Amino acid sequence: MKTVSNCVEDILISQPYLEEALSRNIINFSALAIELTEPISKMLKKEVKPGAIMMALRRYSPPPALSNSVKMKRVIQNLGDITVRSNLTDFTVKNSDTLIDNHAKVLDRINQESKLFYTFTRGIHESNIIISSSLKDFVLDHFKKETFLAVQDGLTAISINLPEDNSKIAGLYYHFFKRLAWEGVVLYEVLSTTNEFTILVEDDYVDKAFSAIKKVKL
Repeated sequence: MKTVSNCVEDILISQPYLEEALSRNIINFSALAIELTEPISKMLKKEVKPGAIMMALRRYSPPPALSNSVKMKRVIQNLGDITVRSNLTDFTVKNSDTLIDNHAKVLDRINQESKLFYTFTRGIHESNIIISSSLKDFVLDHFKKETFLAVQDGLTAISINLPEDNSKIAGLYYHFFKRLAWEGVVLYEVLSTTNEFTILVEDDYVDKAFSAIKKVKL
């Protein structure tokens, strides 16, 4: 049977900002308990007193990833260089039997210019190509028989080199997404390899996004 503590945990997990504020002891337990009285009463289908909720809040233990652990601090301090590449175009294409063959032609062209930015991601139903805008017409021409779901110009990629042990740290990406959300940055795409994390934003958000990521690193 569900308890007040279970309800409190469900609510806090679904609202990470609130959970983090609670873990840092910068929130008023009494005021929050009153705020949660109605939703928790509805979840349990009975009246719940704020005192019981406040007790559950004080007993709640946030996941270690949300706290500023020594391990997390060390990883963030060891973040590598931040690289910015502008003048990019993003193509979203419906998967087809001919897509790989046409994509191979694009790769042949890319091999002729080592300084071009390029990424390719294949999903279940669609594929995504991000490439320097100088090759936009080339891609459109060689993909003219493909079905484009979206084409977006005026994009910038911001890449961060991650420490080699980043895949062992729970909650690392949360710090990036939290800061970007607080700064009001809208992410167009998110890409990653084992030791590199890249966000793609429209040009209007570049300054805010770069500043936000720098704050995480500092």
